[in-house]
Amino acid sequence: MLTALVDNIDDILPQTQCGKCGYPGCRPYAEAIANKEADINRCPPGGEEGIRELADLLGVEFHPFGEDVILKPPSVAFIDENICIGCTLCLQACPVDAISGASKQMHTIIASLCTGCELCVAPCPVDCIGMLPLPQEILARDKIHAAAKVARERYQFRLERIERDKREKAERLAQKEQAVARSVAAPEADAHALIQAALERTRTQAAAVKPQNTEQLAPAQQAQIAEIEARRAKARELARPDITPPVE
Repeated sequence: MLTALVDNIDDILPQTQCGKCGYPGCRPYAEAIANKEADINRCPPGGEEGIRELADLLGVEFHPFGEDVILKPPSVAFIDENICIGCTLCLQACPVDAISGASKQMHTIIASLCTGCELCVAPCPVDCIGMLPLPQEILARDKIHAAAKVARERYQFRLERIERDKREKAERLAQKEQAVARSVAAPEADAHALIQAALERTRTQAAAVKPQNTEQLAPAQQAQIAEIEARRAKARELARPDITPPVE
């Protein structure tokens, strides 16, 4: 029930995400109103019409803006392209990705997507961003609500994109760390494998060497040599790392 109320309140708000209400976005402000933690007259971009719609929805008394609230006409941002240095700070600040540009290249405002939140103005280091009032013919409430719906969708898409970029960056970093770990471990593994291979070759060569010139020896001497060779073979077998000595 409370979620539905928050949705209805959020539908009335202008979706500028400007923070002028004291909350980090329209949805948090809607939640605060639904929880009776905030009054309905804290959204300057929504204007008095927005307050009236909230009052009608909630069945409460209309409260005009306080004297400390500075009301401005609905506007869109514009960039003086002769001054812009392409720092991208305004791109990072725009909550609906309504600015087009790239690092060290001229930026421009996509007016049809701009919500007039003014969040791009303060970060600009060369003061090349200003605000232009919207023409009266596009300020009808139905058009304002339609624009707010588009702005909400773009804001949510931006948040999802930022989270996706964070996950992909973390995955790339993890893959890089794993590759570095493998590259460090590889020489040690290779060296160990070379040592083991050399030891195995030595054992094989030693096993292939047989006593020579034993044909003329007496049978007892040949038996003694055979016994010695058998002990050596057993010792070599026990010395292999993959053989576990028997428990006596």
